[in-house]
Amino acid sequence: MEWIDTADATERLGVKPATLYAYVSRGVLKRRYDPVRRRSLFDPAEIEKLARRGKPRRKPAPTEIDIASRITTLGADRPYFRGRDAVGLAASHTFEAVAEWLWDGDLTDSGPWESSEEAVAAARATQAGLPDGLLPIDRLQLIVTTLAVGEPLRFHRDRATVVTIARAMIASMIEALPQLSIPVGRSAAAMLWSRLSATAPADDGRLHILGAAMVLLADHELASSTFAARIAASAHADPYAVVGCGLGVLGGPMHGGASLAVERMLAETTDPGAVPKALDERLRRGERIPGAGHAVYRSGDARGTYLVDAIRTIAPDHPALPVAEAISAELRHRRLPAINSDFGLGVLATVFDMIPGAGEIIFAIARTAGWLAHAMEEYESGTLIRPRAVPRHR
Repeated sequence: MEWIDTADATERLGVKPATLYAYVSRGVLKRRYDPVRRRSLFDPAEIEKLARRGKPRRKPAPTEIDIASRITTLGADRPYFRGRDAVGLAASHTFEAVAEWLWDGDLTDSGPWESSEEAVAAARATQAGLPDGLLPIDRLQLIVTTLAVGEPLRFHRDRATVVTIARAMIASMIEALPQLSIPVGRSAAAMLWSRLSATAPADDGRLHILGAAMVLLADHELASSTFAARIAASAHADPYAVVGCGLGVLGGPMHGGASLAVERMLAETTDPGAVPKALDERLRRGERIPGAGHAVYRSGDARGTYLVDAIRTIAPDHPALPVAEAISAELRHRRLPAINSDFGLGVLATVFDMIPGAGEIIFAIARTAGWLAHAMEEYESGTLIRPRAVPRHR
């Protein structure tokens, strides 16, 4: 488990360093000392527990609901998967390994995952009558529904069986999408790349970045789609129905669909010098800047920064990068919210010439791992999530 430093701990708790160290002296928190970097480190699980129990860092929104979970906690600028820094995991581990970590706490890469040939064939056949130009995210609902019909184990709820279903489901979801190029391997990233880009050949560097994006988006605590998925799982809906609920919410422009707006913004603004005017026009129309700001990471989203930096290392001369950097700089200059993970996905899709909506599909495939991790937790809890309405009078 990777511990967090004083800055992250105080940000999460909404306290000053002096208060944090008072918690240590009173035995409320444990502290480790890092002699190399000369800093104090704190257990993120303890910090999260204290944040939920004590004074929150901000006033809870009326829509917030607390659900106990061991899967993901949110730090000052990034998520932690079972205590491990998600950005660190993205740099060092495959998507398959991190999915297993979310499901079972085991970082072993279990790939390549095997799809069901019959189920994939059926899912492809059901798409035959769909109109041309359909965004890939719109295909996934149909694909998941078709895969469910042919799954003999979908009514099992034990963790081992659900993990088996999860591996095959994700592999089959990817393979059922229209193929645009020949995959260079059987990993989830390699198979997904062949569904997203017909012109940009995959290589180790590009597949590492796509895999990193999938890791970074694999879970994010109780995002709206995950909450929907957990409600379905609490009612013991099958794993495919759980994923279907998540997909239904994910497609909204305030959630997984935000990266598509970033792709379009980068397509419309090709000159870095035109960025200030382009942002002016959006703000004048009362529009949000796509890929900017996050409800949790008020000072910046490390996932988006990591993706843009990683893309720059292998495609430094791509013309979209100066535009992306100009947007980020202009946001800082105007003291507007910083770029987020959706911005990183939009840049990824643009630089590697992926199909429209590629960022959404990366998000959806990746987040399926998280939804199923939360489903397993709900299946084992045996408790039905039943929020109550608050009476509201005119």
